[in-house]
Amino acid sequence: MTLVPPPFDPELAGALELIKDMIQPGLTMDEIDLVRQEPGIELLAQLDLTADGFFKVEDRTVPGPENAPDVSLLICRPVAEPTAGPRPVFYHVHGGGMIIGNNRVGVEVPLTWAKELDAVVVSVEYRLAPEHPHPAPVEDVYAGLVWTAEHAAELGGDPERIVIAGASAGGGLSAALALLTRDRRGPRPIGQMLMCPMLDDRNDTPSAHQMAGLGVWDRTANETGWTALLGAARGGPDVSPYAAPARAEDLGGLPPAFLDVGSAETFRDEVVAYASRIWQAGGVAELHVWPGGFHGFDGFAPQAALSQAARAAHLDWLRRLLG
Repeated sequence: MTLVPPPFDPELAGALELIKDMIQPGLTMDEIDLVRQEPGIELLAQLDLTADGFFKVEDRTVPGPENAPDVSLLICRPVAEPTAGPRPVFYHVHGGGMIIGNNRVGVEVPLTWAKELDAVVVSVEYRLAPEHPHPAPVEDVYAGLVWTAEHAAELGGDPERIVIAGASAGGGLSAALALLTRDRRGPRPIGQMLMCPMLDDRNDTPSAHQMAGLGVWDRTANETGWTALLGAARGGPDVSPYAAPARAEDLGGLPPAFLDVGSAETFRDEVVAYASRIWQAGGVAELHVWPGGFHGFDGFAPQAALSQAARAAHLDWLRRLLG
């Protein structure tokens, strides 16, 4: 049976048309180096993250996992004195398919939340695959969380109110981090914001097949990212849930989760399944499936009506979570 892909939202389809020459959905292993050389990532280093002086911005190097390199954290905290005690902390994990990116990728999203909700942002850099396969990325992310929880007070943050957040690969790593810190009895985040998260190395859902060759990240690209992270183990029986959270047998005891995904993207079905399994385990999750959304649509087309709705939903959930 041929799977007919759901249509893109008309406004987002127009945005996709504009960027189609810059972003090809079917990334392969031999194109990773080429993608890393594109100027976009380098230009992020020149961004003004102070939001016109609202945030004090610093880069800090902190201890990494045992017998591994140190981890780089980007720390952005409001310059003004807090009005009501220590601030919440948004611990951000960047996207990039496990193979590209740094701690400035996507950080404008939690900075927007932090400006609105008077919070501190800590964005972690992790080693990238395939040079550094699993468990290097998630162990780096865990080490950064441990440091952040232990040093929250000196950042003006509240160690009891840390929200972990990420999009795409960063969403998958955030979900993995929630599992890992639960199982190690490490820091206890109060929430996990999983935006279009990359959860399942098996890459075999109906949505993965429906969207082949379409959007900005398709089944071929997904296989590339997971193969970079897991090598020959990808799709096999022995993949760790700390690499691919969809493999976790127990989703109980996790912090409340926000999950969202587009209806017209590769990750749709794995995200819906993950939310359902959190509910089945007695947990708390809020799920949004944005009709006609492609992967990461709100970043590529922030002015679109659907993007505005998605961004408002993120903020609303955080506001409720933080009380």
